[in-house]
Amino acid sequence: MTRKITLSIPDMLYEKMEEWRQSFNFSKMFQDALAEAIHKKEEFQRRLQEDHDMAAIIDRLKNEKKQAEVNYSENGHAKGLQWAKNAHYNDLIYALGLSSALEMAKDDTLGSYFNNLLSSEELVEKKTDGIGKYGRLFLDGWRRGVRDFWNEIKEKI
Repeated sequence: MTRKITLSIPDMLYEKMEEWRQSFNFSKMFQDALAEAIHKKEEFQRRLQEDHDMAAIIDRLKNEKKQAEVNYSENGHAKGLQWAKNAHYNDLIYALGLSSALEMAKDDTLGSYFNNLLSSEELVEKKTDGIGKYGRLFLDGWRRGVRDFWNEIKEKI
């Protein structure tokens, strides 16, 4: 049994169909394309359910996410430590007073440095404040790097 359906297409495509109506079986072409698209979707769903243990995939992705977060934080820490080693005393004291990633990015004195740093690390996102989760992790790591450096040298200067 076959059923008829109504199909909407743009005017330009309809005009092209009219030109080529004698050369193609449009009904058969549509049936074949639709059957192939459904088959691909069903195969994908089957592979997800049968070929892989979803719990194992989710665990793997969670671990990869945690590692990515650690990497952003540690990279920020290394950049903060590097900056602190080269900073002037007043800049170092000033940076120690910055209390949040958002404050750092909007700071009048060091904000352009942080924005350039975030852009070079591809951590700026299209959000209201421009800083996404990984950008915040990076900046928190940066602050930690500066604090670690300060704690190491403050008694010696």
